[in-house]
Amino acid sequence: MTHVRMGLLYKKADWTEAAFREHWLHQHGALVKHAPGLGEYWQNHVIDRVQRGIDFARGPWEFDGFSQLRVSDPKHPFGEGDLPARVRADEQHFVGGLHIIEAEQTEVVAVPAPEERARLKKRISLIRRRPDSSEADFRKEWAVHAGWVRQMPGVRGYRQNAIVAREVNKGVPSSYDALPIDGLVEFWFESTETLQDAFGSPAGKQTMQHATTFLSEITAYLVDEHRII
Repeated sequence: MTHVRMGLLYKKADWTEAAFREHWLHQHGALVKHAPGLGEYWQNHVIDRVQRGIDFARGPWEFDGFSQLRVSDPKHPFGEGDLPARVRADEQHFVGGLHIIEAEQTEVVAVPAPEERARLKKRISLIRRRPDSSEADFRKEWAVHAGWVRQMPGVRGYRQNAIVAREVNKGVPSSYDALPIDGLVEFWFESTETLQDAFGSPAGKQTMQHATTFLSEITAYLVDEHRII
């Protein structure tokens, strides 16, 4: 199990999706990649918000992108020089909203190598536990759920990211009620068709039936994945 820091981003309202993605990838990405102690940095650009293959309540979240970073010092992810201020200033230039989560990451179905991931379809889903489920119950059932996912056909990779800390406003710890998301799911498939087939299969239907026993919301996105480091 590893730890990962993630940003949940909204673009500014007056920015087009194309301009947001271009700036985030080429300007902001080039700035952040110089952070000391940054071991890995990925950007996930949202390209659609269709649930695809699942019949589940969708949450209120309409993010435009998700960042994923592995850092040596979570309290100072961009070091202690002038870089943190430069990163913050650039975020204020193009980001309309930014929430931060820290997560414990578990690889359930081995994720392909980066060069192979470049051609696959990736889906990110935000999940929220049922109101009658405790965090401990959620973690227990999610571990059981992993076994169901392993039986689904066509899954090229699957990771569970269990959220352990939240910041609605960057740098300020927040309560669960302020950002009621319990986990972030990463799936990789060959295509949107194999995604649909996986969830439409008998194993996929059983998997989603199990999901109803401990989840209240699933908010799914297709993303374009970009490796910065």
